[in-house]
Amino acid sequence: MNLDALLEILNRKLLETQNRPLNTVEILILRGIWQYQTYSQMAQVGGYSPGYLTNVVAPELCRRLSELIGQRVTKKNCRVMLESYVSALPPMSPRQEAAEWPIATNPERSPSYPSGSVPLDSPFYIKRFPIEEQIYQEIDKPGALVRIKAPREMGKTSLLLRIMDYANRQGYHTVSLNLEQIDQAILSDLNRFLRWLCANASHQLQLEPQLDQYWDEDIGSKISCTFYFRSYLLPQINAPLVLGLDEVNQLFEHPEVAKDVLPLLRSWYEEAKKLPIWQKFRLIVVHSTEIYVPLNLKQSPFNVGLPIQLTGFSLDQVKQLARCYGLNWTDGEEARQLMAMVGGHPALVQIALYHLSRGDLTLAQLLTTAPTSRGVYYHHLQRHWATLEEQPELAIAVHAVMNATEPLPLEPPLAYKLSSMGLIEQSGNGAIASCELYRRYFESVGWPQ
Repeated sequence: MNLDALLEILNRKLLETQNRPLNTVEILILRGIWQYQTYSQMAQVGGYSPGYLTNVVAPELCRRLSELIGQRVTKKNCRVMLESYVSALPPMSPRQEAAEWPIATNPERSPSYPSGSVPLDSPFYIKRFPIEEQIYQEIDKPGALVRIKAPREMGKTSLLLRIMDYANRQGYHTVSLNLEQIDQAILSDLNRFLRWLCANASHQLQLEPQLDQYWDEDIGSKISCTFYFRSYLLPQINAPLVLGLDEVNQLFEHPEVAKDVLPLLRSWYEEAKKLPIWQKFRLIVVHSTEIYVPLNLKQSPFNVGLPIQLTGFSLDQVKQLARCYGLNWTDGEEARQLMAMVGGHPALVQIALYHLSRGDLTLAQLLTTAPTSRGVYYHHLQRHWATLEEQPELAIAVHAVMNATEPLPLEPPLAYKLSSMGLIEQSGNGAIASCELYRRYFESVGWPQ
């Protein structure tokens, strides 16, 4: 059994018996044990002191695991003991499976067509272990900054929803803003953008906007915005403020604005090291691509804070989601076949499982028709095609990548945009199709001349 599957089972059993799953540093130690690392090596990977792992975390982890399995667990025997314990667990009974995966027996929770972010109460959300726990621990820290990056439709907004929900349950104040929803006229004007930011933060905090009292043309919009947060918003609240900015890559399309806004966000993070008032502020930046706006390293918010890179679902996660949809994919063969076509792309996996759970078609039919106009992905593929038709330089780049026999180097702006769309991924110094579905579809379509 691989480690991720074992950790998933351990977390479920620890929740049942001790009301607490493994935390980030405990998972760090278990991963280190599986990789035969010393505590010093683990500490270096996680940014902790070796003494903290050796004297504090490891003894408590061994105590918890010993209590769970009823035998003494040490670092030396940990792997053998845990693998033996998990292997000996009886399979879940149908009643337990119904409780674990309620969608299989509860028609009232039948799936809606998957589109957009996954709602908080949805049984079709797959938790990201150990990423979520790591982020929750980070935003509990004064002045925290978390950076979440992934292509579109990989689950960023669904994760952000759960981060903000966690913050609310901790009693924190939250402000969540999606930069895709801004008028382009505002996004392309620094002063208007910063006033938009302050006004929206005021409304979500249920405070009367007082921009004119704090805005001063003589000191500039960046200092006025900083002054507004530092002297008005933060003093008005009695708990930390978590600001979540989604689709920050929209700023990259306006480099003159981005060159001012991004260093401003970085400066607020740095201010928390000096001024107590900024320690109440925590920032979450969500974006689809690498930044391609030139910035001084000391001004960029993209090289500080906690970096999170979301990837596609693993085989075990696809199998888990299939069970949520009431499909019996326990041996993994069907999951492997689906992943051979779409990889672990969360949105594409969800679409497939939705149709299969309804009995609309068989897996063989789905895979055969997937890259065609008769397939379940037709509208998804057409949306991408429409975008490429509007930007011929992107279409030319996609055509070249999909027909290349080896990774193809691309100009950075083109690579960033296509990565953001999720159509390509980097392989060495070149780009390849991110999944077989895209390669087959874009090989076959008629390209603009």
